[in-house]
Amino acid sequence: MDRFTFAPIVFIWNATRGYRLRPWRSPYVRWRVETYSGKKAETLTAGDVLHFAWESRWELLGYLGWTGHVQREAHRSR
Repeated sequence: MDRFTFAPIVFIWNATRGYRLRPWRSPYVRWRVETYSGKKAETLTAGDVLHFAWESRWELLGYLGWTGHVQREAHRSR
């Protein structure tokens, strides 16, 4: 296994910095859910975020795979 195998986990870890025990309170996560769902970030609850994550799980996994691909390409071009 190379270090890019864990790229999605690293992305989630970085995206929830400061909010790891309550990722639904992360401004970044709220902004992303607002962008994709249309719900206002200020009104999101833990249930809203978890429901969104479950309903969008395949799209989110695809996005995380894409972030790993981008990181691999950026590493190769150094």
